[in-house]
Amino acid sequence: MRTYRTEQGDTWDLIALRMYPKIGAEHLMDFLIDYNPEHIHTVIFPANVILKIPEVEVPVISSLPAWKR
Repeated sequence: MRTYRTEQGDTWDLIALRMYPKIGAEHLMDFLIDYNPEHIHTVIFPANVILKIPEVEVPVISSLPAWKR
């Protein structure tokens, strides 16, 4: 499991997008919140908060042509 140190003004969706760029993962913000329940009520982060970032398996869509996978 990785960690992420917040920057002033970070939000859950922005952190998810930064940490999971291959997925385009703003929708994983709920997943991040579940792993960091002590910050569940935080909307906009101050600097230097350490968050746990769990690994997420990237699904392979076999119906796509090889050049898009």
